[in-house]
Amino acid sequence: MLTKIDKIAYVFLAVVMGISVYYGFTDGEFFNKGIAREDGSVEYGTAVFLFLISLLCFYRLATLGKYNSLTWKVGVLGFALLFLFGAGEEISWGQRIFDIESGEYFLENNAQKETNLHNLVVGGKKVNKIIFSQLLMLVMVIYLIIVPILYRRKQWVKDLFDRFAVPVVQWHHTIAFLASTLLVSIIPPDRKWEVYELAFGLIFLLIFLHPLNSHLFRKP
Repeated sequence: MLTKIDKIAYVFLAVVMGISVYYGFTDGEFFNKGIAREDGSVEYGTAVFLFLISLLCFYRLATLGKYNSLTWKVGVLGFALLFLFGAGEEISWGQRIFDIESGEYFLENNAQKETNLHNLVVGGKKVNKIIFSQLLMLVMVIYLIIVPILYRRKQWVKDLFDRFAVPVVQWHHTIAFLASTLLVSIIPPDRKWEVYELAFGLIFLLIFLHPLNSHLFRKP
């Protein structure tokens, strides 16, 4: 069942996708330089969503940690740090906000001359394309489609995910992700992936707020 927050978030996502598809086909320059521009509202929105997930995990660790096992704490802390890292990377750790100049290593090895890892170039290939695109997409397919099925059918999968407090998606999360993937894939401008990252951040915030195994994040 959708919560009120889910409904509001999906309406917001639908509006963003609608605007993106419209301008993606009618005014690609405005899409790239306006909607999905560097340091724009879409990019910062993604960072905010990822940071909120991290804060949620730290809050759960602080308020519920004493009621749960060490593996539960490890899982929640791991996600808190992972999404904090993601938020930092999204805005290059505040480099452009605070006008901080990149160090020599990043000037020489970063495709955008910024202080972040996902734009590093190693052996002539961008880390972003290898890890943050191809590998991440594979992980997303497994997590959003395969895991929910196994979680419902295999007790050992359920036990493993519950032991490490891994939020399991509900089917409406999967549908939202697939719909967003389809819509973004048909948009012509090259900065369309900024919109995809925003959808990713929002959907994952919803997953962490109300997962299938939400009982793991309640006081006993």
